[in-house]
Amino acid sequence: MSKGSPGPTPGFLVWRLANKWRVAVDRAVAPLGLTHAQYSLIASLYGMQRAGERPSQRRLADHIGLEALYVSKLARAVESAGLIERTRDPRDPRAVQLSLTEQGQAVTRQAITVVQHMQRQLLEPLGGLDAPRTRAFTDELRTLLDATLNPSVPNDDTTQGRAP
Repeated sequence: MSKGSPGPTPGFLVWRLANKWRVAVDRAVAPLGLTHAQYSLIASLYGMQRAGERPSQRRLADHIGLEALYVSKLARAVESAGLIERTRDPRDPRAVQLSLTEQGQAVTRQAITVVQHMQRQLLEPLGGLDAPRTRAFTDELRTLLDATLNPSVPNDDTTQGRAP
């Protein structure tokens, strides 16, 4: 919380909500042998494949909003579980393309059902998934996700509480 603030800051609340969601999804998909991060990878891959795309690890990382190195680590883990295949892109031998296996598609469909149920629970206080408040909340989240964040430089005048 910030000094002089009557309550939690928006950043603190976003962090708390993100952690609450991550922990809940971790627990919900654990019986399927997944973590929240692995779920995010395979569910996103599932959606991209349904749209006719066979993304590279880099493209999937950009889509999810995770570092490419972390996506590579996640992809190796779900590949060893038999859920995805990683193959070299014939157009770019440096790139690795990802696709769900049959088992991966089945597990992903199960996981999506579980997470959609949780999403309905989470959004019920706003009136449910299709409620005007939920649509407005979603629009606000998109606005925040599109905002550019540039970390300040350490020992910069603005970070020391002095005016330039």
